[in-house]
Amino acid sequence: MSPTHFAFSSSFVLGLTGLAFQRSHLLSALLCLEGMMLSLFIAFSLWTLQLDSTNFSASPMLLLAFSACEASAGLALLVATARTHGTDRLQNLNLLQC
Repeated sequence: MSPTHFAFSSSFVLGLTGLAFQRSHLLSALLCLEGMMLSLFIAFSLWTLQLDSTNFSASPMLLLAFSACEASAGLALLVATARTHGTDRLQNLNLLQC
């Protein structure tokens, strides 16, 4: 395993463990998701550079577009939750109560 592969794999796993264990606030979950998407974007970019193929050159940009859409939807949910419930704590949210 090359050092760059190890670095991006470990950053993705750290983001995943942060998402799994730091579930108190919605903002921390969104930041962990963004860290995971950033590590995937850089890994895909380096992968296409190493292959020297133009067939896969659109995949990092497509992932970046989906990441931007995910970030905007997450921030919209964060603002809506903060306005209705007054906080972004995930323990205070109840799906059975509107």
